[in-house]
Amino acid sequence: MRAVERPLQRILRPRHSRIHAQQGFTLIEVIVAMMVIGLGMLGVIQAVSQTASNSGYLRDKTIAHWIAMNRLTEIRLQKTAPGIDKTSDEVEMAGRRWKWTMNVTQTPVETIRRIDISVRPAEAKEGASLASVAGFYGTAVAPPGSALISWQGADVGGGPQQPGEEDDDKKPPKNQPREEDPPEPDEPPPDADPSDPTQQQ
Repeated sequence: MRAVERPLQRILRPRHSRIHAQQGFTLIEVIVAMMVIGLGMLGVIQAVSQTASNSGYLRDKTIAHWIAMNRLTEIRLQKTAPGIDKTSDEVEMAGRRWKWTMNVTQTPVETIRRIDISVRPAEAKEGASLASVAGFYGTAVAPPGSALISWQGADVGGGPQQPGEEDDDKKPPKNQPREEDPPEPDEPPPDADPSDPTQQQ
């Protein structure tokens, strides 16, 4: 019996060792798995970085738009029209320096001027623009009590209305014939009887 068991043990030992060697991963499989994980992590990192970059861009663009709108509002609140010229200056907002450029041009209407304002970071190149707005400054206003606008300026046809004066839109137009009073109806003769049908015309 012992002589029979020994050959059997010799035959079974190599088989057990082969099965035990096939239970782990090979080096190539480990390298391929790490490459797949690395590519996936690279895509995630790029997506997060792009999202952060877009958030910063939108924040800067919003601040630049606020600066442009503030400057346009200041110009509109002035009592005199801005000069036709190109000006620029720097301002600080949200802990950063910004530079705005304003260009005022004349429109075909004499009393209206166009205002273009662009804003960029102070460290940006000349000519770059992160936000820009356009507006108008006009002195053409309607006089009190009237809806007619004088496009030649506020002084033409303006001024308060004096007592006893009528508005231009309420006055009758010139060269228009006056309406005549309607003729009075003929009075019936004193001896006529209104109830008599034969005497009615």
